[in-house]
Amino acid sequence: MRVSASCILRLPGVVLPALLLSACPLPPHAPAGPVAGAPPPAAAETPAPHEGVPYDIVAGESLLTIRVYRGGTLASAGHNHLIALHALTGTVYVPEDVRRASFEARIPVAELTVDEAALRTQEHSPDFPPDVPDAAREGTRRNMLGEALLAGERNPQIVLRALRLEPAPSAAGDAGAAGGAGTSGAAGGTGTVLARVQTTVRAEVRAITVPVSYRLAAGSVTASGEAPVRQSDLGLTPFSALLGALQVQDEMRVSFRIVARAAGARSGAPH
Repeated sequence: MRVSASCILRLPGVVLPALLLSACPLPPHAPAGPVAGAPPPAAAETPAPHEGVPYDIVAGESLLTIRVYRGGTLASAGHNHLIALHALTGTVYVPEDVRRASFEARIPVAELTVDEAALRTQEHSPDFPPDVPDAAREGTRRNMLGEALLAGERNPQIVLRALRLEPAPSAAGDAGAAGGAGTSGAAGGTGTVLARVQTTVRAEVRAITVPVSYRLAAGSVTASGEAPVRQSDLGLTPFSALLGALQVQDEMRVSFRIVARAAGARSGAPH
């Protein structure tokens, strides 16, 4: 299928969670499969057992954002995209030894938004100007959920599970930073760890590592972080057209702030 010149001029960059697409009709794109050079599936790694106090994720107070960047020699004809989720669900489990904490979270892909004006304005960045044409937003979301990328009808959720927590590099060898945070338990404390996370995207199981800063208070857990994540690490193939002149960069920036509360501390909290 040919892509018209007029369509090329308004084709946006593409996206994830992995996410990637375009507002214009695209040439047929094979369903995502094994990606050359990508890490092997992580099915052999067993998720961490759930121990300790359960804290339910409060969707209305949590936010996941994914910044997807245009690439190729025709990049200036497209847009960078900001994907967001306000509907994260799941549970965080915190035992006395925080280093044994675990979680399971689910991303309902149908709830992913594209280029919310308020979120783009908050970026205060020339890479994400506030105004994106409606056609670009709608086309990007349609293609993101389509068979070429997330195949949302067949795979309605992305699942994230903790494999293990490791000391952050800055805390390595620092008993006060790593040990103190690890022994504070559910009573309270702050710290930073590296979370090894099992991802299930389109039934493809992989693993990534992200830094997580956390805060434990009475009845609540707050976790936040930001990290580069490659689409190929999730088993996805970044969009490319016109012999690579128009493409989406493999690397995205993922940011998150997650608020979770114990059952007795969620009174009136939005879900």
